[in-house]
Amino acid sequence: MTTPSLVSVFASAVLPTLSLAVVGYALGRVKEVDVGPLNTVTLYVLAPALVFHSLVTTETGGLTVAKLFAGVTAFVLVMMALAAVVGRALGESGPILGALVLASSFPNSGNLGIPLSEFAFGPVGRSTAVLFLTAQSVLVYTGGVFVASRTGGGETDVREAVESVFRLPLVYAVAAAGVVVALGVDPNPEGTAMRTLELTGNAAIPLLLILLGVKLAGTDYRAALPSAGPGVALKLLVAPVVGVGLASLLSFENPTVARVFVLECAAPAAITPLMLTIEYGDRVGDALPISPPEYVGTLVLVTTVASVPALTVLIYLLQSGLVV
Repeated sequence: MTTPSLVSVFASAVLPTLSLAVVGYALGRVKEVDVGPLNTVTLYVLAPALVFHSLVTTETGGLTVAKLFAGVTAFVLVMMALAAVVGRALGESGPILGALVLASSFPNSGNLGIPLSEFAFGPVGRSTAVLFLTAQSVLVYTGGVFVASRTGGGETDVREAVESVFRLPLVYAVAAAGVVVALGVDPNPEGTAMRTLELTGNAAIPLLLILLGVKLAGTDYRAALPSAGPGVALKLLVAPVVGVGLASLLSFENPTVARVFVLECAAPAAITPLMLTIEYGDRVGDALPISPPEYVGTLVLVTTVASVPALTVLIYLLQSGLVV
């Protein structure tokens, strides 16, 4: 196997991902883009097609899927605990502590993680990243909603949080794919239905990156920047180490799956916690020097920018077999 160079890793995996995000950022700076309808199309049409097609065509076995879901759950819980300990040690409490926990625990496994994993590790990378995103989506709309509600000073409706999971089309795409696989159905990849699903799902990848850039363009980070250090360190330094440790414990049969798992864990802060803090955290924002949405938005922006060199080095180490 040819050992990759940092330049080749950047050019083949990071640069294509970065380029589309930059296009979205530039668009967001010069035009007022309403991301709501685009988010809806992605969530209800493109992403489910991507998930279904990836899962029915993947060769990932049931044991590996179970390990992935267990690994994602363990990663989120460990990062939540570490972020809470670090935040309290630094004197944070209340809304900002909750915002730190949210931003540190959920990596951007969708907008950034799926395309980056595909560019770096091909079809196995994409299907593994899709599974990671699916598991994380369940956690963010349950545990994430709980933390965000407490951040905003509200009461958490556990039933509503659970019901929100079952309003996610991703859940039904996974269920449908599971039925197809369980029944032993082998869809023809060249058939009209599968080609349509593939084309639809592939459209999600560039759109996810452009939406990421547009959302980053609207982030006002100046007030919260001085307080971002702990969150940045947790995301860029601690999270990859936790990912490597969990990958070793889980002993994935396919080393590529293990490497993608680590890469997803090391992704920058996700957009979804920002959306949750906007929903819940604005209730107390006026009473604080920095509102929870400002804090999380700053961590999303800073970790995304800083992740470019960090992820380039990590992908190099993963592709070279020096890690995992």
